[in-house]
Amino acid sequence: MQDTRFKIAEAARMAGVSSSTLRLWETQGLIEPIRTASGQRLFDAGLIERLKRITWLRHEQGLNPAAIRERLKLEAEEPQAVPTLPSVDPLAQSASDQIPVGQKVRRLRRAAGKTLETIAREAGVAMSVLSTFERTSQGLSLPALHAVARIFGTTVAALCGQDQGRPGESLVRAGQWATWPRTSSGVSVQVLADSSKQMECHRFHLAPGATSEGAYQHEGEEFIHVLQGSLEIVLDGDQFFELNAGDSFYFESHRPHSWRNMAEGDTLLIWVNTPATF
Repeated sequence: MQDTRFKIAEAARMAGVSSSTLRLWETQGLIEPIRTASGQRLFDAGLIERLKRITWLRHEQGLNPAAIRERLKLEAEEPQAVPTLPSVDPLAQSASDQIPVGQKVRRLRRAAGKTLETIAREAGVAMSVLSTFERTSQGLSLPALHAVARIFGTTVAALCGQDQGRPGESLVRAGQWATWPRTSSGVSVQVLADSSKQMECHRFHLAPGATSEGAYQHEGEEFIHVLQGSLEIVLDGDQFFELNAGDSFYFESHRPHSWRNMAEGDTLLIWVNTPATF
């Protein structure tokens, strides 16, 4: 029925994203759900199609919220011209021109018309730290980088170029892993699957003393398997778990989590996130 209206959980499932993502898109001005007298969000058929379009533009085209808003505006004004319009993507890059993650953040910030001071305040970091990161791609902890990514409606994986892989199967040979730019001291993150799917599969190499430098949280579920060394993970600020070689651990990503290498030497982990929200 054309007048059928769906609750936010149903709409999120149909669009292939989470309910929190839809709430984020609303704050970014990408969608305007129908509101009941009690404030409940509802989505009709037209809104569902818009959600699917936004999902495609975000995951397949890699557009940030500002670029998506512009694209949707152009589609509404000139629907016949859209197929020939070039993508306006602040993260656009060729295979031979890998943009440093700090420069990507700067492009996103400028595309959104935001100042350093504004983004730094929203992310909870010093403006000087963010400025240094934009210039050098260094100095932001993982929690801070998560906060910055969330502000722009993207993920750490996307900022680090993981979503550049082709959809479909992914074969990565031993030792040929792509490596994220180093942002946190002693933390090396290697990509074990480079296709654009719902799972993010990583190999974490933690040097002695390496930590997450604070707690962070996001949507999804996580699985950790320790290959070598020892890891302490803290959930909700007061639940401590010690994982040693051979141990596995699962938890829901919305719970604040932090971690540190407890071993005297290196710790190696297989870390899987789903959906792609890391």
